[in-house]
Amino acid sequence: MSLESVRAFFSQKAPDIEIIEMKTSTATVTQAAEAHGVEPGRIAKTLSLRVGQRSFLVVTRGDARLDNRKVKAAFGGKASMLDAEQVHSLTGHPVGGVCPFGLATPLPVYCDISLKTFDEVVPAAGSIHTAVRIDPQRMAALVGADWVDVCQEPPAEA
Repeated sequence: MSLESVRAFFSQKAPDIEIIEMKTSTATVTQAAEAHGVEPGRIAKTLSLRVGQRSFLVVTRGDARLDNRKVKAAFGGKASMLDAEQVHSLTGHPVGGVCPFGLATPLPVYCDISLKTFDEVVPAAGSIHTAVRIDPQRMAALVGADWVDVCQEPPAEA
């Protein structure tokens, strides 16, 4: 169902975007980066968070870590991660395939400014074997995301 809801989303809103299906799992940032031949930062990971009774998604670059102080300032409280069952129930997507597309429940979506470093990112597409390649600005526009600054500074280039 999850992949199908993402297919329906793109069919309606962006038929030019192709869903990439892989034979290997792309559930983790490392697996996804290796499978798609990109640096880990280009993997757009979708985090399912809750502050108080409010649940929402934050899409960040794959190598970014949330900055608790920034999260609290942006969302008005301490955020906690949803568990796998809550994630699947709210998004319709399994952990490792969570994306801001084709959601089972309308949720607020935020994109961290760390994504703006790239002209193309690779978010999952509803399963642990699927993804899309998309400009982060277009992704944010398609899902009605607001831009926020909630991550620690990215790691320095070696």
